[in-house]
Amino acid sequence: MPTVEKDHQHNEKYGEKMSTAIVRHILVKDLSTAEVLKKQLQAGAEFAKLAKQHSICNSAKRGGELGEIKKGQLVPVIDKLVFSAPEKTLQGPIKSKFGFHLLEVKFRMDGFH
Repeated sequence: MPTVEKDHQHNEKYGEKMSTAIVRHILVKDLSTAEVLKKQLQAGAEFAKLAKQHSICNSAKRGGELGEIKKGQLVPVIDKLVFSAPEKTLQGPIKSKFGFHLLEVKFRMDGFH
């Protein structure tokens, strides 16, 4: 019968990690809007305020906060970036089937599942 301890030992032995990240983003329909917002953010604009005003994602009402994201949860192009880009650095614009994203990985955690 599996136990938490045995699962943990198995995961350590075979390197099976559950990566998660805390992410926020702004999603807009066109590249020009994304570029304007990126310049505003780089000039010191408040991320949450711009997300609430401009993002077309449901996360806009939370200031762009996506919360805790597990690897494989987002569209591939965004997922790859979330788990490889430097933390606390504005990324984008990144094109997906939904539009153009500006995102920031607040931090990542690697834990065994």
